[in-house]
Amino acid sequence: MAVVEEMWVKRAHRGPMDSASSVECVAEKGIVGSADQRGRRQVTVIEKETFDEVGKTLPDARPVMRRANVMVSGIRLEGTRGRILRMGPVRIRIEGETRPCERMDEQCPGLTAALDPHWRGGVYGVVLDDGEVRVGDPVSLDE
Repeated sequence: MAVVEEMWVKRAHRGPMDSASSVECVAEKGIVGSADQRGRRQVTVIEKETFDEVGKTLPDARPVMRRANVMVSGIRLEGTRGRILRMGPVRIRIEGETRPCERMDEQCPGLTAALDPHWRGGVYGVVLDDGEVRVGDPVSLDE
């Protein structure tokens, strides 16, 4: 079963990532309290399995270093542009691949290259529904 594993909220651009057990989402805006409101990149999502794999060669790499909002497990995000990702009661329309940048290497040298292939940097999208997403909520991709 695919689930929400961890969540973070970025209060300011280039600011710290605050761990959260739940986040409130607002349709067409994003996560309440997040610096990334509106636009197409309201929520970013990564896969736990990616970080399990990356950790084999970069043991200091942590998921929070990706600076994403949500980490899920049990679901593959590669090639999902245009699909709907459900996390608990909230739907996210996936707009595209989140490309890793030099900010990753500032935290862990080699992380940018490790996250580059096959959408390993995750996805970004637009919030379609108001609602609360919690760690442990089920995750699915709508056809």
